[in-house]
Amino acid sequence: MTEAAFIRDRTNFDPDGRRRDLNYPELPEPLEVGTYDNHTHLEIADGENPMDYREHLELAEKAGILGAVQVGVTLESSRWSAAVAAKEPRLLAAVAIHPNEAPKYETLAALDEAIQGIAELATQPRVRAIGETGLDYFRTEGDSNFALQQHSFEEHIRIAKENNIAMQIHDRDAHDDVVKTLLRVGAPERTVFHCYSGDAELAQICMDHGWYLSFAGNITIKRNQHLRDSLKMVPRELILVETDAPFLTPEPFRGRPNSPYLIPVTVRFMAAQLEMDANDLAGQLTRNTEAVYGSWSEGI
Repeated sequence: MTEAAFIRDRTNFDPDGRRRDLNYPELPEPLEVGTYDNHTHLEIADGENPMDYREHLELAEKAGILGAVQVGVTLESSRWSAAVAAKEPRLLAAVAIHPNEAPKYETLAALDEAIQGIAELATQPRVRAIGETGLDYFRTEGDSNFALQQHSFEEHIRIAKENNIAMQIHDRDAHDDVVKTLLRVGAPERTVFHCYSGDAELAQICMDHGWYLSFAGNITIKRNQHLRDSLKMVPRELILVETDAPFLTPEPFRGRPNSPYLIPVTVRFMAAQLEMDANDLAGQLTRNTEAVYGSWSEGI
């Protein structure tokens, strides 16, 4: 795969079948204090004019973004993520088989072969997280498929702990089983709930165990009061911010292509919810992100 390649195109229609606005939003006012996007997918093509990962990062720099974690969801995209991070100082990599990808292997032997590929990538110095991994009961059905997801999740946890790197959790409609798994097998020291989707009960569990809550642009959507309530109750030392680009674009740009350069929109929204100065929150987010993933300047 070339460095400019894209794994897949994002659909041009929203879940209701309406055509999306495919224009990237304008560059927001830059942050005065820089911070990071701790979860993005720059390999996915989106927009009227899809951008190369370098174009995304150049715009992000203009917006005051210091760097990003490029996240794999398949063995192929994980290899791409690790290769790009190895030479791009603005990127670190996370590698994993996404929970919705695990059942596609159909057999445990085939899945384990792919997971072994993830384990090999995890030893690279610029790979700082295993993710995204976890459980997804929204798109998966059938006991055999659930079993493959669960096996994959536990193997990814093992790899993260063996390499002493962070883990990014994908948790969709599976809060209870994700928590039960983490408590049963033991969570990695630095565990992040990517695109946090829980309520106050899950937030309290995360607080009790020192797990990080990473908030994306969907915290700005009116109906998601449970996300704002969770943000307000957890210690600021456990908060991270992400885009999950090209998905989850914050209001007022919902449905349009997302990119790390839009992090300031979400940071300013979160700061308002916390009644904080945006610069103070950005500084806290920077310290938190570096505590989870380490320095962006090392290993290149």
